[in-house]
Amino acid sequence: MSQLTAAYRGLRIGDRWDAAPKPVRWFGLLLVVAFAYYLPYLNILPFAYIRTDLTPSGSDWASVLFLVVVYMIVAVGLNVVIGLAGLLDLGYVGFYALGAYSIALFGSKSSPVVEALQVKFGLSEEWAVPFAACIPIAIVMSLVAGVILGAPTLRLRGDYLAIVTLGFGEIIRITARNLDGVTNGAAGITQVPTPPGPEIDGRQFFNTIDAERWYWLALTILILIIWLARRLEHSRVGRAWLAIREDEDAAAVMGVAGFKFKLWAFAIGATLGGFAGLLFGSKQQYVEPNAFMVQLSFLFVAMVVIGGSGNIAGVLLGAFLLTYLPERFREFVEWRPFAFGVALVAVMILRPQGLVPSRRRAREFEDRRHEAEEAAADV
Repeated sequence: MSQLTAAYRGLRIGDRWDAAPKPVRWFGLLLVVAFAYYLPYLNILPFAYIRTDLTPSGSDWASVLFLVVVYMIVAVGLNVVIGLAGLLDLGYVGFYALGAYSIALFGSKSSPVVEALQVKFGLSEEWAVPFAACIPIAIVMSLVAGVILGAPTLRLRGDYLAIVTLGFGEIIRITARNLDGVTNGAAGITQVPTPPGPEIDGRQFFNTIDAERWYWLALTILILIIWLARRLEHSRVGRAWLAIREDEDAAAVMGVAGFKFKLWAFAIGATLGGFAGLLFGSKQQYVEPNAFMVQLSFLFVAMVVIGGSGNIAGVLLGAFLLTYLPERFREFVEWRPFAFGVALVAVMILRPQGLVPSRRRAREFEDRRHEAEEAAADV
């Protein structure tokens, strides 16, 4: 018995979780989910100190939670591209912007596109595409954009692919800024629709004041996406992505169609990014091009790399830290770039595999460390 206890203590956290009985794991997950839904009302000391609205200059706590969850959805989508398929995408913000502009262009009554449709088909001035219909439009637009970008560029590798995707993100933003007759240019689009719901106290159910409802909606969607991503990771497609990430040439020799599966990764990642953008645009009820600067794309990549590329729990942690900490310590806003740079360098030196790496990636880094030590000893 003592030997079993000692062996259990020697296991890592992930191994202990896998070794736990299934009812215990389900109970633990339910506790985590329940706590996540309770977070907007967390006001019990000492836990209340994590709130971002403790000072007059602080941000609304529920709004920060919503942004954290939206960026978690982005991180899960980008993890498919970077963590599983091994493709460096520096223009992921382009898909995020496409999702936001999709619902703005077709769902807002002030959109030039909606106004043109009203005139062409003799529709009333109050007509616009309903929110529910905007969801498949955003998904299709992001999916098609991912295929259009990936089809001619996925034969590139490494830095060349990163540069092309970086250009794509900037093309989307600059195009949105310059197309005054379609996107209203730099002025942006207002009156972006929100999800339907009953009116409470004369206000729509999803409004800019009651941000906790947006958070619960985004959290529910995130849980569903995590479940789907886990299923996908352990499917035949997920195993093909891992093979391509490790060695694309060897995978091709073994019969893995590299281009097809990389295109799948790009398309699925683009879809999740577009869906996150749709939620962001609907919550803000205003979309403009400066909300999708290239720095945001770098932040998305940092979430995946710092959290742990290839591990869903890791990228969720990375998205939480890089979104929450700047809002919690707003009084140090001038030091934010410096602190971010120091943290990034420290993680790359001390934890190159990320804060919570996948066990596969952790073993890879451990093997490389042993190889380096053996090579140094031979010298």
